[in-house]
Amino acid sequence: MKIIFIDTTHPKLIGDLKSRGFICDQAHGKSKSEILKIIKNYDGLVIRSRFKIDKIFINAAKKLKFIARAGSGTENIDIKYADKKNIKCFNAAEGNRQAVAEHALAMILNLINNIRVSDLEIRKGLWNREKNRGFELSGKTIGIIGFGNTGSSFAKILENFNVKILAYDKYKKNYKFQSNLDEILEFSDIISLHIPLTEETKYLVNENFIDKAKKPFYIINTSRGQCIETKALIKGLKDQKILGACLDVFEQEKNSFEKIGENADLKYLIESNKTILTPHIAGWTFESNYKIAETLSKKIINLIEKS
Repeated sequence: MKIIFIDTTHPKLIGDLKSRGFICDQAHGKSKSEILKIIKNYDGLVIRSRFKIDKIFINAAKKLKFIARAGSGTENIDIKYADKKNIKCFNAAEGNRQAVAEHALAMILNLINNIRVSDLEIRKGLWNREKNRGFELSGKTIGIIGFGNTGSSFAKILENFNVKILAYDKYKKNYKFQSNLDEILEFSDIISLHIPLTEETKYLVNENFIDKAKKPFYIINTSRGQCIETKALIKGLKDQKILGACLDVFEQEKNSFEKIGENADLKYLIESNKTILTPHIAGWTFESNYKIAETLSKKIINLIEKS
């Protein structure tokens, strides 16, 4: 079996597959058009997010049996069409769930305790204790939207902080902390997004969503940038309906997540002292890199051994 790697992964994945007799070709430096010419020769594909796997690409992949996403989001893969072609698609969300959960926690603790602001002030010779008085997480209500791998991992971490957790997941039943979106918007002090980017979730957090909230809240987004409408977020910050935003992802990001487009909205978020911003690194730890490879290795080997 021949597998092509479009993006880099931890060496463990290739090592595991080669030890099972798989032929693994690395094509990190090839363009999409170059890979289109040779994809017909491969049984498996490993990708992160460098480009979209669309119908044209899938049609060219005559022998393809699986597409493995080295990460969690799969919006760059036309999964429905791949399924019609009997191509199995899977991700490795189990591999970075702990990293994302810890990152979300770090961001909100940073924001509500004014850690970034006070750090920058001290470096300028300012000693503002009262101005930087923070809030405790304990006693707060936290709404988690999306209760899959990362959402449930975030909840598990939060349980030790004496918080009330409300969780909403449209596609799950009978899960811990089960609630609904109306209750989250009524009671939450903090709302955290742990959802894929789909037609349903694009701009889930918009002006209407923010207006429905019964009280001002903080928001965390470690999912995908387009799950939040940036202009609505900025309006919410200006109107004090949103107290602060922890953003690891941005609406302005490119498909590869390696770049971000500059505009006035992004400039506002960068200059605001009500935001904590990181460059799409929530799931980007040394440990998660290894665990993603380990997860995909098991899934690929299991798929082939069962077929």
